[in-house]
Amino acid sequence: MIGKLNHVAIAVSDINAAAAVYRDTLGAKVTDATDLPEHGVTTVFIELPNTKIELLQPLGDNSPIQRFVEKNPAGGIHHICYEVDDIEQAISKLAFDGTKILGDGQPKIGAHGKLVIFLHPKDFCGTLIELEQV
Repeated sequence: MIGKLNHVAIAVSDINAAAAVYRDTLGAKVTDATDLPEHGVTTVFIELPNTKIELLQPLGDNSPIQRFVEKNPAGGIHHICYEVDDIEQAISKLAFDGTKILGDGQPKIGAHGKLVIFLHPKDFCGTLIELEQV
């Protein structure tokens, strides 16, 4: 069902400082920051030859990553995103298998303008998983 690794997301308290580390220290290509109010985050992508790193900063008081950043003020890996060809088929299979799909169980438009869902960490070895339709 899953395809290639799309990105690893790192939650940070200061997205500009974190982007500067990747750009200035490691010489990576860094995108401009984009606010995603429907997800409660600001994102920046670090573009690598084989995948991406997504930096996430809380946006607004109800950000779903606010508590994560409070617990991890230096930042930390928040989730891993895998690609799927058909997100509706993936949802059906996962739901049938008893996997907990977060939110209302319906896909939403993600940072790349594609449909995404998140899967509960308890079902995946303690790791929050995002699936993105390609």
